[in-house]
Amino acid sequence: MQKTKQIIFLAICFAIVTIIAAQRDSRIWGHNLAELTTEKPVSKTIDTLRTEADGTMVVNTTSLGKNIEGYGGIVPLEIYIKNNKVIKVTALPNSETPDFFNEAKTLLTQWNGKTINVAQNMNVDAVSGATYSSKAIIRNVKRGLEFAAQRTQTPSAQEKADLSTKDTIGLIIVLMAAVIPLFYKNKYYRLLQQVLNVAVLGFWGGIFLSWGVFVKYMSNGIDLWASLIPLIMLATAFIYPLFGKKQYYCIHVCPCGSMQDLLGKTNKRKWKMSSTISKRLNFFRQILFYVLMLLAAIGVCTEWMDYEVFSAFIFYSASVAVLLIGAVTLILSLFIPRPYCRFVCPTGSLFKLAEGKWK
Repeated sequence: MQKTKQIIFLAICFAIVTIIAAQRDSRIWGHNLAELTTEKPVSKTIDTLRTEADGTMVVNTTSLGKNIEGYGGIVPLEIYIKNNKVIKVTALPNSETPDFFNEAKTLLTQWNGKTINVAQNMNVDAVSGATYSSKAIIRNVKRGLEFAAQRTQTPSAQEKADLSTKDTIGLIIVLMAAVIPLFYKNKYYRLLQQVLNVAVLGFWGGIFLSWGVFVKYMSNGIDLWASLIPLIMLATAFIYPLFGKKQYYCIHVCPCGSMQDLLGKTNKRKWKMSSTISKRLNFFRQILFYVLMLLAAIGVCTEWMDYEVFSAFIFYSASVAVLLIGAVTLILSLFIPRPYCRFVCPTGSLFKLAEGKWK
């Protein structure tokens, strides 16, 4: 009976995210809702390859990279090639967040002057703070260069995964967090895992679950190979509780929760909070969650998703407001155990709703 209740609440959470994605982006799982409800006009053909008057070959990756997504959707490029060398790479219109994409665009000159063969074998790292957009650019360039070189073989699983050193280490850390605490409980290992969560998943990788991530996946779909780490996180957040592992993501995986715990360990003098104040703050969290859900469901003030504290890990591109929220959270963590998790976090509230409980 309890598991049935959890499945029902999980379905409710899925429906909430679906409604919000439809309101904010007008897309569900990569399908434009306007196109589904109106007669489709005759589409303009986009040429994957064209040749300019001076002999420059231009590869357009709109079709080639239709399953390669950044943060907001596909990231099409044009690759200009002349005399077997890449002349330039330009970005076409997309739905990426402008601030993040401007950071990622610094990659576009990496392939200039390289032959097609050399450019194909380059190992280009993503830009910190704009990981999704960067990886989409890199994969689009690779796809375009493969087309230009008339490569017809199917990419291997390793090529599809396109795991950099950062991705590989991040995958190991998230698997450790997802598996080891199930079988081994030790305070020293837990301390190590929390440090790794903060350092690798948080500051180095900028990988975490948030409302922005949920709505992005619901709007655009999920690229399995490019989203291995977030998918494991999603499993610990929504699937593990079905098997009795409540709040597993928040306790063992979340970089933000880990950082609050670590800071709390540095100060033994905690503020005494009465049960009455604690209940009122918990009630505030519930009301905040319902208000934010209502606003997002009717398409008003969805920008609140950009101000969840998790983005402070990507401090290079985080807004001043998010950095301030992060700073306040860190200071309060010295005196109150997990203040953001317990009394604010809209993402954590969704997890609680999925579990069918609020306490």
